[in-house]
Amino acid sequence: MVQKREAYAPWSLTRKAGVQSATVNGDIEVPQFIQPTLDTGFVDEKGDWKGRTSSEEQFHSFAKDEAIANGGEILAPQIASGTKWPLDMTGFNNVIIAIRPSNAGDYRFTAVMGPNDLSFANLRPVNPASTLKGYVRAGAGAFDDLMYDAAEALAADVWNIIIISGSPPVLANQKLLQFKIKNNSGGESDIETAFMRLV
Repeated sequence: MVQKREAYAPWSLTRKAGVQSATVNGDIEVPQFIQPTLDTGFVDEKGDWKGRTSSEEQFHSFAKDEAIANGGEILAPQIASGTKWPLDMTGFNNVIIAIRPSNAGDYRFTAVMGPNDLSFANLRPVNPASTLKGYVRAGAGAFDDLMYDAAEALAADVWNIIIISGSPPVLANQKLLQFKIKNNSGGESDIETAFMRLV
């Protein structure tokens, strides 16, 4: 491949040098070559290096809530106080819920605020387990629940995979994302959960 070529410019080198009577055209030398680049991050306004976020490849935050009565609710994920919150969606757009109940039937899902012993950025305490709301539909005239599914039929004793995405992605950048899951299956159920975040 040719690595240097002549290209037209809307000015002449003489005019660029300051001679106003020079004609407004000319050719300039344009280096031309292919060089691979890799974008792995950026430097923020404070001068700190920030790596690019990538989708998770494995499920995490496995938990099992046992003997949840019909009409009972769980919050997932759960962690010990003071540790890093596993569903910090900063830099992520979408999330996958994996759920394995021991009793088939309907389950209700609501996206809620995480625990109040952790901060949302620099704010603390938050209103724990409150439904996440936002203005996501132009013209709606009110804040909407960001994610609510009243009745999702799940099979028993297998992992049911539920991808939560959208345009715009409604759960993107929620720093303390948690889910309230209600057992409406008609009987007692063990409920196992796991999560995966996607860019």
